[in-house]
Amino acid sequence: MTTFDKLEFGHSDSELAEKKWSIVSVASIPLIMTLGNSMLIPVLPLMERKLDITKLQSSLIITVYSIVAIFLIPIAGFLSDKFGRKIVIIPSLIIAGIGGLIAGWAAWKMDSPYFIILSGRILQGVGAAGAFPIVLPLIGDMFKRDKDVSATLGVVETSNTFGKVLSPILGSFLAGILWFLPFLSIPVFSLISLLLIMFLVKKPKDDQHELSFGRFLINIKKIFSEHWRWLTAVFVIGAILMFVLFGMLFYLSSILEDDYGFDGIQKGLLLAIPLASLCIASFTSGKWIKDSLPKMKWITFFGIVLMGGMIITALLSKKFIFLITVFALCGIGIGAALPCLDAILTQSIEKEMRGTITSIFSSMRFAGVAAGPPVIAIMMNQGNKSMIFLLAGLSAVSAILAFMAIKPEKEKSAPKTNPALE
Repeated sequence: MTTFDKLEFGHSDSELAEKKWSIVSVASIPLIMTLGNSMLIPVLPLMERKLDITKLQSSLIITVYSIVAIFLIPIAGFLSDKFGRKIVIIPSLIIAGIGGLIAGWAAWKMDSPYFIILSGRILQGVGAAGAFPIVLPLIGDMFKRDKDVSATLGVVETSNTFGKVLSPILGSFLAGILWFLPFLSIPVFSLISLLLIMFLVKKPKDDQHELSFGRFLINIKKIFSEHWRWLTAVFVIGAILMFVLFGMLFYLSSILEDDYGFDGIQKGLLLAIPLASLCIASFTSGKWIKDSLPKMKWITFFGIVLMGGMIITALLSKKFIFLITVFALCGIGIGAALPCLDAILTQSIEKEMRGTITSIFSSMRFAGVAAGPPVIAIMMNQGNKSMIFLLAGLSAVSAILAFMAIKPEKEKSAPKTNPALE
């Protein structure tokens, strides 16, 4: 039995073992999309010097990617419900690669490339909108058993978080060769994922996606009318978790270089510490929850409490080792919660609407990614206390929503939608 086979919860003849290469291929999408964004974070101070831009302007290199994705992800979700998952994912990976190529070419060849780099990042965000978010409903389509779905979502979320761990190291390494090389690596990574999806992921046998727009509107209205409370809670929590994560990474990237004198690979390795803890927590959480909705709720709640507690603790000391430890524990809280939110949605929403609902969730996550760096960049000028109180307050809101609005005994029976095939 291979190492990968041991990820399953049942025996080696389960669907997990049979589809291990499909899982690897699908998991490559969040890994590569994460690399395409997060590996730029440790390079932002260097870009500020090379492009002669401010911290706020450098944060927009991250933000524009996410902003365009926010608006396009629900459209991509609907299209995947109507035409199929692979039909949306494949051209999206191509577009993401072209966006990275444009940004890299501009940085390489132009004297004043900032706005062309932003244009390339916008195009990359268009591609990301149709690739990463479609992974969640695709996993739901691939497996019949809920615990197989949960296990695979844990692998996918771990791939996402592993991308975040690898990103600062790889980004710092590539930028150490040529500062714009992280941009040019994006089309290479996108091509790898494209080939894996094309040749190793087979269309599910019952993959019939012909959702009409009229039926789509009726179904989504029905779902939200009956389950608006917990859906809204999951969406808002997802946005806050990503806001805290990317805000924390932006802050840590800045102070490591400005206050502690770390740069290059050394800085990348230090940034990877809280992300590694997030990755391990994400994998462990996804493997443990199986198909238990109560576990998903309480792991989410206590993960948020840990995150918020660590944020407040950051006020106690500015010592480097202390701060890295606090951020690592904060990463554990975020990593534990994310697979639970994914699984709550995929197990509670019928296949016909899964792409749309999970895409709205992905949009909210991207909203957090987009808002985190620029808001933290502005608040860093006002002192660390105001920033910490903001992040702690958002954590408290998330904890309240998880405790009060997510009702495991009710989520399991999402409303039956009318036939989607017309």
